[in-house]
Amino acid sequence: ADCRYTCHQECRSLIQLDCRPPGQCQSQLSPESTLLPPCSQNVTQTVEEEKPEPPTVQEIKQKIEKYNAKVTNCLLMKLNDDGTYTGFIKVHLKLRRPVTVPAGIRPQSIYDALKEVNLADMTDKRTSFYLPLDAIKQLHISSTTTVSEVIQGLLKKFMVVDNPQKFALFKEMRKDGQVLFQKLPLTEYPLYLRLLAGPDTDALSFVLKENETGEVEWDAFSIPELQNFLMILDKEEKDKIQQVQRKYEKFKQRLQQSLKEARGKPG
Repeated sequence: ADCRYTCHQECRSLIQLDCRPPGQCQSQLSPESTLLPPCSQNVTQTVEEEKPEPPTVQEIKQKIEKYNAKVTNCLLMKLNDDGTYTGFIKVHLKLRRPVTVPAGIRPQSIYDALKEVNLADMTDKRTSFYLPLDAIKQLHISSTTTVSEVIQGLLKKFMVVDNPQKFALFKEMRKDGQVLFQKLPLTEYPLYLRLLAGPDTDALSFVLKENETGEVEWDAFSIPELQNFLMILDKEEKDKIQQVQRKYEKFKQRLQQSLKEARGKPG
């Protein structure tokens, strides 16, 4: 009645107030001081209890059998003795910006991959180019492989030396004729998402894109990369100016032609 404290009806049982006699609340207590620490602790515990339990090995086995029954190619999932499982995912590369790779380095061979030779460490020279739009890369991963490891693995396969923080893995879903994208956290397990969605890529597919966080983290780029961005932006600006100039030049020619044809005609 004195402090006018209000709360949701469902939160009432969690609220503990150290009330004073009437007339003393307004002068001695603030709204913040009437809440005791156990209140926030109880709310946190309630949220944690709502987390779903991880699937058992038997449940995983059933899901894998159901998944493999729908597979139309040889890209099956395999359950291991320790409860983990392996399988394949396809990642679409939809990068709008150039990537940085070592200059003058031959493509990685099977021998290099088996020996885990990092060709990017063999030279300090760098160059930038655009990866083919909508290129698809197939990866064989484990159920313990995280999104962060998938991103690093993709960059290694293409010998991209850019900071992995510049990129993010998205899941693409199609619903009611619309394409929806959702950024995946770095600790998520893509193979488990693939298992839940099934092998149909229309239900779920993975896309590698730039990590759009709202603000560009310029500290993650090197000086040559920043200079390259300036060159690209300068070229795009010049191209846009030329397009506008050509557009109005054609409009000017048509207008002059119309005026020329209209001379000597009444009206």
